[in-house]
Amino acid sequence: MHHGGGGTTGAALAAGRPQVVCPFVADQPFWAGRMHAAGVAPTPQPQRRLTPEGLAAAIKVAVTDRALAERAEVLRHRIRAEDGATAAVKILETLT
Repeated sequence: MHHGGGGTTGAALAAGRPQVVCPFVADQPFWAGRMHAAGVAPTPQPQRRLTPEGLAAAIKVAVTDRALAERAEVLRHRIRAEDGATAAVKILETLT
């Protein structure tokens, strides 16, 4: 469970676990929607509409929905297979 910031979302994806996203501001609603659309998170739980019942239901889905877990694991493998640092260095080297 997290707020949906870009860094936290990336870390959660790299961990390969389903997410419960409770966005507050800025880019957080965007990332919450993307995680839901990617099938690794139940419906986002925006802070302004957050209820104990809604949060409990989202957590239950995240820990029991096997499809969410499977998609999260697939994305984890895809992310781990990338060599982002090396790719970034190669691009930066072309700028000099």
